[in-house]
Amino acid sequence: MNGISTIGLIGAGHIGSQLARLAVQHGYQVVISNSRGPETLSGLVAELGDDKASAAFAEDAAKAGDLVVVTIPLKNIDSVPVEPLAGKIVIDTNNYYFERDGHIAELDDKQTTTAGMLQRHLPQSKVVKAFNHITAADLTTDNSPAGDSNRRALAVFGDDESAKQTVVALLDEFGFDAVDGGPLADSWRIERDKPGYVVRDTAEQLRQHLADAQR
Repeated sequence: MNGISTIGLIGAGHIGSQLARLAVQHGYQVVISNSRGPETLSGLVAELGDDKASAAFAEDAAKAGDLVVVTIPLKNIDSVPVEPLAGKIVIDTNNYYFERDGHIAELDDKQTTTAGMLQRHLPQSKVVKAFNHITAADLTTDNSPAGDSNRRALAVFGDDESAKQTVVALLDEFGFDAVDGGPLADSWRIERDKPGYVVRDTAEQLRQHLADAQR
């Protein structure tokens, strides 16, 4: 499993809980956390199986994960623990919704990306953008085996090639083709309102949608 046995999740909302389900289905241990405390995740842990899943505070999920997913509202990324994630691959699923997050000037002015903001917050981590342009329900219902001609594709962006390839392999394991979109600075191509955002694409279609995106 690419040297990964435990996946930590910071955030257990729609996307986080679905990724936890996928991870457990594929033999990973998961440590899940949210902003309300581990006791509020007892139902999800029971569903996943307490031999495969546990709930913790964000700091502990960050420490426990060989790979960690940050899947919380963008406005809260400063709460993500920094030290426990040093040296680790961190998947960023975040999107910018000013209606929820408030206006963030550097995003409004197109000076950075949501993933760029997380990478700046986690300077010693290897941030990879993934899973941000698919609805939560589709994560467990629209996946298919490798080689399926109509297999859904998801984009990955990152500055560390090895980290990116680890996430590509994870996507494949979870039932999706991966399209390498380039560095984090280009991840705006799959952010909200772009052509490939929450659209069901094959790899060829997704490449075209990434190319068609305008800043």
